[in-house]
Amino acid sequence: MTTNVTKDEIDMNRREFLKQSTRWAGMAAAGMALNPARTWSRPTRLKITDIRGCTVASNYDYPLIKVYTNQDVYGLGEVRDAGHLGQALILKPYLVGKDPLDIEGIMESLRPYSGHGRFGGGFSAVDMALFDIAGKVLGVPAYKILGQKVRDRIPVYGDTNASQDPRILAQRAKIRVETWKLKHLKIDLVPRLLKGREGAFENGVVSDKGIEYWAEYVEAVRDAIGYDISLGADHFGRMTVASGIQLGEAMAQPRRKLAYIEDVIPYSAPNAVEMMRQITEKSPTPTLGYEDLFGLSGFRPFISEGAVSMVHPDMETSGGLLETKRIADLAYRYGIKAMFHHAGSPIGAMASIHCACTIHDFVCMENHAMDIPWWDDLVTGPAKPLIQDGHYTVPERPGLGVELNDEVVQKYLREPKYLHKAGYFEPTPEFDEPLDWQEAIKKRIIGGYTARGPWVHIDEEGNLVNREDTR
Repeated sequence: MTTNVTKDEIDMNRREFLKQSTRWAGMAAAGMALNPARTWSRPTRLKITDIRGCTVASNYDYPLIKVYTNQDVYGLGEVRDAGHLGQALILKPYLVGKDPLDIEGIMESLRPYSGHGRFGGGFSAVDMALFDIAGKVLGVPAYKILGQKVRDRIPVYGDTNASQDPRILAQRAKIRVETWKLKHLKIDLVPRLLKGREGAFENGVVSDKGIEYWAEYVEAVRDAIGYDISLGADHFGRMTVASGIQLGEAMAQPRRKLAYIEDVIPYSAPNAVEMMRQITEKSPTPTLGYEDLFGLSGFRPFISEGAVSMVHPDMETSGGLLETKRIADLAYRYGIKAMFHHAGSPIGAMASIHCACTIHDFVCMENHAMDIPWWDDLVTGPAKPLIQDGHYTVPERPGLGVELNDEVVQKYLREPKYLHKAGYFEPTPEFDEPLDWQEAIKKRIIGGYTARGPWVHIDEEGNLVNREDTR
C-alpha cells in the first residue's frame, strides 16, 4: 500500500497524533472515554512502578527489559545487542512514578543519560517499552501512535559471516539468499581477509592492491548470487578519504556492483563529517551510516552536509521509535533513504518494524540471527517464521505485537553478576536510587561493546562451539 504525503506534513501529523493519542489514553485510563459521568469506576492514574530485565545469550547478548505499571500493563524493550542490561536499569529512579503515556516528556528527561554506541541502549529500550504500553492501553499497534503506515511488509537484508576463502563466503551468501528468499545481502570485507597478501596495506591503510584483493570476495559472491540481489559491504578498518573514494570506485565496477559501502570513516573520527562528505561526493558507490550514532543531533550533520547517501540507524542505539522516526524524516527532507541495522532479538526487531513501516523512503532492515535456530521461538504473537519471502510482516496486535516465550527465553539466560538477584525479571532494589554514571562504568554495570553472547551449540560444520560456557 502507498500514500502520497508531503514532507512538511510528516512531522506535523505525527506530533498531532501523539498529542491526541495521549489525550485519548489519559481519558481511557481515567474511565472517561465513553461516559465521563461514571466517575466511581475510574481506575487509578497510570504510573510506572518498576523496570526489570534479563539477558539472553545468543550470537550477541540480548538485554531485555519490562517497564511495569500500576494497572497490570507492562511494556517490552531491548537494549542494544552486545550491550549491558544495566544501561536501562540505571534509569529506574527517573521512571518510577511517571505517566508512561507521556512518551515525549519522559524521553526528553532521559536524554542526558544516553550516548552513542551501546550507551544509547537504555534510552532506546525504554522508548520501545513506552510505545508497547501506549499501544496496549489504546488497543492499537505501536506504529499508529508513531505515524502513518505506508507499507505492510519490511524487506530484510542478511549479514553473512566472513571467510578467508572466497568460495566459502560465496557459498554462505548463496545459502542465505536461497534459504530466506532475500533480495538484500551484506558481506564483511574485514582487514584480516588481507592478511599475508603482498602490498595490501600502505602505512596501515588498505592500498589499491588491497582493495583489489577484497574485490575477489565480492566477485565470488556475485558469481554465486547474481546481480538481482542488492549487495553491500562494511568493516573495512582504517580508511582515509583517498582510500574511501578508491574503494567506492573499485566496487562500482559492473563485475562487482556494490549497493553501498558502510561506515567507511568512523562517526567518532576527527572531522568525520567532512571526510565522509568528500567520499560521498566522489564515490560512485553510495555510502551508508551509522549504526552507532545516537539521536537526531548525532545524525543531523551527516544528513545536512550530504555526508552519507543513506542513513543506517540501529533503533537500539539511535533512540527507539520516536527518535529514529525523526532521523528518517529529516533524511527524507534531504532526499536520503533509510535502512535499519539490527542484530538483536525479535523484541527490538518488532519495534524497528513498527517504525520502518512509517518511513517513506525505506530500503531494508537487517537480520543478524539467521544462524540462530531458536530466534523466532523467543516470542509469541506473530505468524512464524517471522521472515517470509525475504520480508517481515508489520504486526497489527496492540503495542509491539509480541510477548516473550518464557520457557524458551529462560533456556538461554545469562545472569549479570552485578544484579541483586540475577535471573528472569527479578526485582532490582540496587537500582532504586540514582547511580553515578562513571562509577557504573567502572563496575561494568554500563558501558560499550562487550564480547559475550555465544551459546554452546553445534555449528554448520558439525563442530561443538563455545564448549566453555561461562554463564
